[in-house]
Amino acid sequence: MSVPEADPRPDSEVERVLVVVAHPDDIDFGGAGTVALWTKAGIEVQYCIVTDGQAGGFEPERDRAEIPGVRREEQTTAAHHVGVRDLHFLGYQDGAVEPTAELVRDISRVIRTVRPQRLLTQSPERSWNRLQVSHPDHMAAAEATVRAFYPAAGNPYAYDDLAEEAWDVGELWMMDHPVANHYVDVTDTFDQKLAALMSHASQHRDPEGLSTAIRTNFARVASTAGFPTNHYAEAFTVIRL
Repeated sequence: MSVPEADPRPDSEVERVLVVVAHPDDIDFGGAGTVALWTKAGIEVQYCIVTDGQAGGFEPERDRAEIPGVRREEQTTAAHHVGVRDLHFLGYQDGAVEPTAELVRDISRVIRTVRPQRLLTQSPERSWNRLQVSHPDHMAAAEATVRAFYPAAGNPYAYDDLAEEAWDVGELWMMDHPVANHYVDVTDTFDQKLAALMSHASQHRDPEGLSTAIRTNFARVASTAGFPTNHYAEAFTVIRL
């Protein structure tokens, strides 16, 4: 498997970014440090969360009907830690996401509403080295997002019943793709990333252990990228049309 060499737009040319992920907390694991850098630079970032994470959590005594509300609230709090205020919740069923025409349409609508110059999502391709990042919902949501990225959102004749005008994004970023081609040093925003992750309290049986594992993992990514010792980095695959 190969990918083109990364050629991202300079951040100074980007006004708006849309993030599309399958579950609450997905962006915080994979890219919240980078999101915090973007918002600090004055870029508007909005989130689109496909499911409400209804199948998550470790609280058997909790009424499962409460989970969607809990997870939306946790994701909203997490987003605030990295400078994100606008969130779009699509309400699909956790564990049952498929890249249907309906989901492509819903994501295309959000793209046309936000009109971003950069779109960040997960990987539609499975990583056998880190299978846990390749949850079927992740791949399905990412596949639908890629289909919306090209060609649906930018084609005025696709989903022409939508009131929003067609919009070409032009730049796609993916987290957890098997082949990364771009790394972002998130050392300066790593505490914000951790704060965002810890906001998902219903999902963490061992918050201290999670924090240690996250530090270890993203220090390893920084080392792979060739960044200095004691730095943290997030990895992406960037595609330009």
